[in-house]
Amino acid sequence: MIIKMMWKISIASLVLIMVVGTGCTNPDPTKGFTTASQYRSDVKTIAVPIFHSGRSEYRRDIEVRLTEAVIKAIEAETPYKVVPRSRADTILLGTIRKIDQRVLSYNPRTGRAREVQVRISVDITWKDLRPNRKVILLPKKTIRVADEYILESPFSENFFLGSESLFNKTARRIVGQLANPW
Repeated sequence: MIIKMMWKISIASLVLIMVVGTGCTNPDPTKGFTTASQYRSDVKTIAVPIFHSGRSEYRRDIEVRLTEAVIKAIEAETPYKVVPRSRADTILLGTIRKIDQRVLSYNPRTGRAREVQVRISVDITWKDLRPNRKVILLPKKTIRVADEYILESPFSENFFLGSESLFNKTARRIVGQLANPW
């Protein structure tokens, strides 16, 4: 009885592997499932210069912090290697258009802000730098992201700590734009 049941399970497992295996072999991601990389295979390296700040943004080091988060996300989540512009196949340019805060809730006893939302709007463009291939891989696209942080104890986050999560979330969203379209 047990042997018969194990035999059925192993046959069912084999059939499942065959079905899943044949469904995941298509290299074209627009036609069903694929195990191929979601990133461009013709790009090996990318340059990421420090993002620019918009004309109305005067917060200290936000460009550097966002750029560092983007570089870390590219290195962690893509097959691309971040290199200097002189050795890069492509370049990712970014401009921080706006970063602002708004209070989401107040402490009813003190009247002070309890929870704050910080929002960012970033324009990105991805260009090919290789000779005879001067094309735009990703035309100017605006990425908008929001995140929250808590001002009061026990968390007592300030803008610097609260915006760190925002920059990491924005970096992941930017790296997601580097993938092939579905």
